[in-house]
Amino acid sequence: MNLDQRINAFVMLGRFLAQFASPLKVKNNTPEPRAFHAGSSLPDAAVFFEQMEQALEDAHHQNKWFTYDNLAFSCKSWGDALTKENITTWVTPYAIGKVASTKTVAIVMAGNIPLVGFHDFISVLLCGHKAQIKLSSNDNKLLPVLANYLCTIEPGFRPNIKFVTDTLHYFDAVIATGSNNTATYFDHYFSKYPHIIRKNRNAVAIIKGDETPKQMSALADDVFRYFGLGCRNVSKIYIPDQYNLDHFFNGMFAWKKVINNNKYINNYDYNKAVYLMSDIKLFDNEFMLLKEDLGYSSPISVVFYERYKDMHTLRDQLQKQKQHIQCIVSSDDVPFGVAQSPALSDYADGVDTIDFLIRL
Repeated sequence: MNLDQRINAFVMLGRFLAQFASPLKVKNNTPEPRAFHAGSSLPDAAVFFEQMEQALEDAHHQNKWFTYDNLAFSCKSWGDALTKENITTWVTPYAIGKVASTKTVAIVMAGNIPLVGFHDFISVLLCGHKAQIKLSSNDNKLLPVLANYLCTIEPGFRPNIKFVTDTLHYFDAVIATGSNNTATYFDHYFSKYPHIIRKNRNAVAIIKGDETPKQMSALADDVFRYFGLGCRNVSKIYIPDQYNLDHFFNGMFAWKKVINNNKYINNYDYNKAVYLMSDIKLFDNEFMLLKEDLGYSSPISVVFYERYKDMHTLRDQLQKQKQHIQCIVSSDDVPFGVAQSPALSDYADGVDTIDFLIRL
C-alpha cells in the first residue's frame, strides 16, 4: 500500500463512523435499531453497520461511563476528523513515504473514554508500520470492529494489525498510555525500546471575566463531556481575584442533567461527604463541586479553582507546570467548547507521534 491508499481507507472509515454520530434510541433499556445508511461500495456494509451497533451497545453495558451520548460523540468526533482534507493536511509536512522499514509498534491503550487510543492506532498504520494492540478491558468492544472494517476496505492492512490479550511480544517500539503509577511500570518495562509513555494530564481553563454566556455554556462541555474522565477535560479553572462565581455556575447549568447518571451521582455524594467531614469550604450547585486547590487532577464531579491577580504571572506559572497540563482552554488558547474535539495534529502530552514513528 502506498500512502494515498492508506489515507483513502481511513477516509472511508471516517464516513463509516459518521453514521453513528447520533445516540442509539433506548426504549425499556433496549436500543432501537436504526436504518442502515446506504452508500458504501462494500457488499457486506450492512453487516458491518449491525456489528458496530452491537459493539456500541456492548460497550455501554460493559462500561456505564460509556453512555450512548458519549459513544455517539466519540464517533462523531472521529467522523469529522477523518476527512481527506484533514488527514492530508496532517501528514503532508512529514516524510512518511520515506520510512526506511516497517516496524512493529506495541500500543497499550487506556480505557477512560471511548476509542481513547484511536489516534495512536491511526498514526502507526498511516506511517506504514504494524500495530500490536493491547486494549483496556474498559474499552475493548469498538476498535476490533473498526479494524475489521478497515481491513475489508483495504486488505493490505490485515497483516499489520494484531490484538493481544496477554503479554506483548516481538515489537520494536512502544506507545503506552496510563496513570502516573502505571507509567512508572511502563518506563521500567519498556526502557530498552524507543517509546512514548503518557501519564496523567488534565486541561485547565482561564476565565478573564468578560466571557459571554454562550462561551461559559461551551466551557461546560469541556468540563462534563465524558464525565470529566478524559485528559482534555477541564478539571481546573483560573478566575480573576474578584470574579463573581455566579457567571461560571450559570454556564455549568447547561449540564445539570449529568446528576441523573448513577455513577456520577455516587461520586458527587461521596466527594461532597468527604469534603464536608473534613470541614473543607466548597461551592455547590447541586450537581458539581467547586473547590479551591493548587492541584490539577480533580475527582469526578469536582472542579478545582485558583484566583489570579496578574495574567502574566499566571502564564509563567502554567508554563512551569506544563508537564501536568494537556491543554489550556480560554479565549486566547483552545476555544471554549472544543477541548474534546482536537485536531489530528493536537498530540497528547505535546509529543509528536508521527515524528516519533517515522524516525524508527
